Amino acid sequence: MNKIALFLLVTIAFGGILWVVVYPLLSGERRAAQRQRLVTDLTPAARATNARTQQRARRDQIEGSLKELDARKSKGNSTSLAQRIAQAGLTWSKNKFFVISAVLGIAAFLIFLLAGSGLLTSLAAGFAGGFGLPLWILRFLRKRREKKFIAGFPDAVDVIVRGIKAGLPLGDSLRMICNDAPEPLKTEFRLVLETQAIGMPLGDACGKIYERIPLPEANFFGIVISIQQKSGGNLSEALGNLSKILRERKKMRAKIQAMSMEAKASGGIIGSLPVVVVFLVYLTSPDYIELLWTHPTGKFMLMISLFWMTVGVLVMRKMINFDF
Repeated sequence: MNKIALFLLVTIAFGGILWVVVYPLLSGERRAAQRQRLVTDLTPAARATNARTQQRARRDQIEGSLKELDARKSKGNSTSLAQRIAQAGLTWSKNKFFVISAVLGIAAFLIFLLAGSGLLTSLAAGFAGGFGLPLWILRFLRKRREKKFIAGFPDAVDVIVRGIKAGLPLGDSLRMICNDAPEPLKTEFRLVLETQAIGMPLGDACGKIYERIPLPEANFFGIVISIQQKSGGNLSEALGNLSKILRERKKMRAKIQAMSMEAKASGGIIGSLPVVVVFLVYLTSPDYIELLWTHPTGKFMLMISLFWMTVGVLVMRKMINFDF
């Protein structure tokens, strides 16, 4: 009986020694303790070096993202006709645009020809109606759409910030804009979600907004989302700062417009003065002023005057318009 008890005691002691000595080597606890000791025992210099390394890696990643976005922007500088139509908010195809341009050109040619303006004048009017007028309409619609977008874009960014702070995912915050925001914000963010649904990353999908709305504010938003998706960070804080910048730019744009309104009014008065004078002279002395469009020399002088008046108006427009 004593031998059995002694054997059990020896076995238990031997097992305890194995548990204490061998198990930490097999389980990896000693290596984990060593790694933990290395982390906790870092000197301030080593910690600063580690922090600088992480900061440098993050900065390099952000710079790579910015270079990629700049390269994509430089490739998209040449705007095609399909992109111009999309930027104007139209769903026309290029064939439909060409048909409408041809109809406008023929209509302008026939109107001037039936009015007795002569063949050359009618051809010039047809050319302006077929080539100049449609492009001007696209430009006008694009500018009007951009103004509507920039008017509501800061509020849309604030909605995203509040949704993220409330715990909603970014996709759900974008859906809130699709449901409640006015046009064209609703359409643009719905296209972002549809593009993401087919497999494109959210950062690239937000970057597509700049192709349809060529504004710096839309480019800023795409850059912020793209960098956050690739590098991480506090998205609500980044978008909050972006919202402040957008509102400050909006205030500055309104201030510039108010300061330049006097010059614009002066330019409009100077540009319209010859037309008003011709009309008033025609009302008082029609025989005197009709020589401008009945006599060959008068027609030549009228064409030269129109040319230089157009040049003067364009120069004044260039002087009083500020890019911001």
